[in-house]
Amino acid sequence: MKPQLSVVIPCLNEADSLPRLLRQLAAQKALSLEVVVADGGSTDNTQAIARTHGVRIVSSARGRAVQMNAGAKASRGDWLLFLHADSGIDNPCLLCEALQTLQAETTKSGNQRVAGHFALRFMRSGTRQPMAWRYVEEKTRFNRPYCTNGDQGLLLSRHYFEEIGGFDEALPLLEDQRIASRIRASGAMITLPGILHSSARRFEQAGFHRQYLLMALIMAMHAAGLESFFRRAPDLYRAQHETSRLRLMPFFGLARECARQQGRGFVWMAIGRLGRENWWQLFYFLDIAMRPWLGPARYPCLGFYETRVEPFTRNRGCDALAAGVLWLHFYLIVLPWCAWQDYQHN
Repeated sequence: MKPQLSVVIPCLNEADSLPRLLRQLAAQKALSLEVVVADGGSTDNTQAIARTHGVRIVSSARGRAVQMNAGAKASRGDWLLFLHADSGIDNPCLLCEALQTLQAETTKSGNQRVAGHFALRFMRSGTRQPMAWRYVEEKTRFNRPYCTNGDQGLLLSRHYFEEIGGFDEALPLLEDQRIASRIRASGAMITLPGILHSSARRFEQAGFHRQYLLMALIMAMHAAGLESFFRRAPDLYRAQHETSRLRLMPFFGLARECARQQGRGFVWMAIGRLGRENWWQLFYFLDIAMRPWLGPARYPCLGFYETRVEPFTRNRGCDALAAGVLWLHFYLIVLPWCAWQDYQHN
């Protein structure tokens, strides 16, 4: 019988995480499911574990975009769900309800160009920094640019996936952001019901604030069109199983070298535009900080920004202002802090 849904899982040495996810997928109810493990050259027991669970294995070159495209091509379902191997599902009806929601949305709107993602809850080893984790978790509920990442899953029809050309394999990073941008440009992105769990291991091993700063730098380089940064970044950006305490100064050194080649003024204006487009996060942060008093899912500060502030920020003057503020913040605060952190962990 042809499966209703094909779940594609890109893997590289995921023997520790994969068994849990495969067990949880096997426990999903009320739909016909196919699981495809797209392996990028694992040297541990990843493939043996996949065979033990009776799922399909596809081998490809290393790289999430390449692996997920290969897995999608080998799958048979009319609907595709891309999940990271360190995801967790505690609701046996999560995928059935998600698929029904997406199908209902396409029927209601008459638009087949709809994709969905889940809100996240991180699986952590401790309880430190609760506000920081609340900040990143609640942001996954939104459908704003730069808020949809691969660890939130991606559910869409095979037809739409093929129409937008699958995942972009041109760069070794940001395949999730790039496909989300194409979806928003050609169709719609919705938040699916339920919660998907995701491992916090990269944040915990690299350091929460270091990892978040690296993510911001990667998005800044992408906004500035510095593809040379991404071609050279794989030597610095480690796979999940290789993650350790993160040193940021090599990344900043590479970014500075790439910016010098492109023109620093142009790069800072592009980063300023990105900063201006994300000013809303300052107001959102205030809502998160006041969450104990506001109660769940209330965002008055963000609402104030959207109605009273945002309409006046859409101009090049605000881009230049944001660029200047970010430049001062970077050189006076971020760079000295990162240098000190790297020095402490040499």
